[in-house]
Amino acid sequence: MHKIYTRGFTLIELLVVIAIIGILAGIVLASLNSARSGAGDAKVKEQLSGLRTAMEIYYGTNSNYGTNAAQVNAGCTAAGTGYLDTAIAPLVLAANYPSGSAPVCNMAPLGASWAVSADLLATGATFWCVDSTGASKAAAANLGAGVNACP
Repeated sequence: MHKIYTRGFTLIELLVVIAIIGILAGIVLASLNSARSGAGDAKVKEQLSGLRTAMEIYYGTNSNYGTNAAQVNAGCTAAGTGYLDTAIAPLVLAANYPSGSAPVCNMAPLGASWAVSADLLATGATFWCVDSTGASKAAAANLGAGVNACP
C-alpha cells in the first residue's frame, strides 16, 4: 500500500480564513468612516479659527470688517465685506470645506460685526460658529438672518 500525502488546506479551512478576514475588514472600515468624519469636523474648526484671526487682522488694517451699508445674510461672497479680501476669501470658500459643510456668513451694516458658522458632520445637527467678539463654539442651529454673533 502506498500512502497518499496531501498538502494544502481544505475548503472549510479556506472559508473560515476568508470569513475572519471579512469580519476584520468590516471593523476597520467602520472605524475609518468615523475617523474621516471627525477629521472633517477638525478641518471646519481650523478653517473658522483661521478666519477669525484673518478678520481681526483685516479690522486692524481697515478699522471695520467691511463697507457694505446693508445687513449681509449668508453672503460669503457679498460685495463690500471683508470676506472678499484675498487672505480671507479662501477661508469662506465652500469648496475648501468638507462635502456637506458650507459656511454661512453674516455681517452687520458697515462691517460693525460679523459671524460665520458651518456644519459639523460627525456630530449630526451641530454647527461650529465664530464671530467678531472672539467666540468660537458649537451651536445647535445655523446662523439666521440678521444674526451677527454666535448664539
